[in-house]
Amino acid sequence: MPLVTTKKMFEKSMKEHFAIGAFNVNNMEIIQGIVDGAAKQNSPVILQASSSAIKYARINYLKKLVEAALEEHNIPIALHLDHGPDFETCKACIDGGFTSVMIDGSKYDFEENITLTRKVVDYAHDKGIVVEAELGKLAGIEDDVNVATEEAMYTDPDQAKEFVERTGCDSLAIAIGTSHGAYKFKGDAKLRFDILEKIKEKIPNTPIVLHGASTVIPELVEMCNQHGGNIPGAKGVPDEILHQASLSGVSKINVDTDLRLAMTAQIRKVFSEDPSVFDPRKYLTPARDEIQKTVEFKIKNVFGSSNKI
Repeated sequence: MPLVTTKKMFEKSMKEHFAIGAFNVNNMEIIQGIVDGAAKQNSPVILQASSSAIKYARINYLKKLVEAALEEHNIPIALHLDHGPDFETCKACIDGGFTSVMIDGSKYDFEENITLTRKVVDYAHDKGIVVEAELGKLAGIEDDVNVATEEAMYTDPDQAKEFVERTGCDSLAIAIGTSHGAYKFKGDAKLRFDILEKIKEKIPNTPIVLHGASTVIPELVEMCNQHGGNIPGAKGVPDEILHQASLSGVSKINVDTDLRLAMTAQIRKVFSEDPSVFDPRKYLTPARDEIQKTVEFKIKNVFGSSNKI
C-alpha cells in the first residue's frame, strides 16, 4: 500500500467518532515501534516529522524508512510535516514525498497567518497534498516551538470559520488548553470542550487537530527518574480527557513527548541495570518495544481507532 493523504482517514474519523494518532518520528526504531503497534491494532496512523526531526534525520532517510514500513504492513499510513515554520520547509516536504504538511502561522497575526497558509495551500493542492493549519497559540516547548504561558490563547470559533473559508486548509489545529512538552499543567488538566463544540458547529466538515496531547505517562516518568533521570513534576493530558476529545469531534491527536519518554525510560533502565552494555541493539530493542506498547494502548483505549482501516 502506498502512502496516503489524511483525507479519507479524517472523513471516516468524523463519521464514526474516533481520532487518529499522529506520532512524531526521528529514527528507525521509533518508526518501527509506531507502525508495528498500529498494524497490530489494525489502525490507520500518521507519522509526522518536525523541522527539527528533518534536520536531524534528513527527508530522504525518513521517507525511505517509512517506505520500508509500508512494505511490511498493509495499513493506511500518512507522512506529515509537523509545525512547518515557513513556506520553504513545506515545499521541501511536498517535493520530497510527504503526503500532508502543516504550516504553523500561529505566531503571526490573523491576516499574516491567512496569507502564509493560503500560499502553502495553493502549492500543496496543486500537487494533491493536504494542508493542516493552526489558529490560536499553545503554551509550552517542543523542538522549535516555544510559547510562554502568558502568550497562549484559545482559538476563537468565529475566526476559525473565517480562517478555513479564506485559506482553504484541509484541517485545523486549535488551542483549547493543551500545551507542548512534558510540563503541560501546574494544576488539574482541563480542556475547553465548550470552545471545541462551538468550533465544530461553525466548521462541521473540517477535521480538528489537537496538538500538545501527550499524557506524559506517569509510569514512564517514574522509570526515567528511578534510573538516573531528572524530570520532576512532569504532567500531561489524562487519557480520559483525550478519549473524550476523540468522541467529541477531534480527528487527529498528536503524540511526541510520550514516545520520547518511552524510549528514554527503557534506555536508562538498561544502562542503570547493566552498565557494561554498549551494543545499541541491547538498549534500542526494549526502547522500540516500549514505543510499540505505548502506541497500541493509545490506539485501543484512548483514540478508538483499532480496526478502523
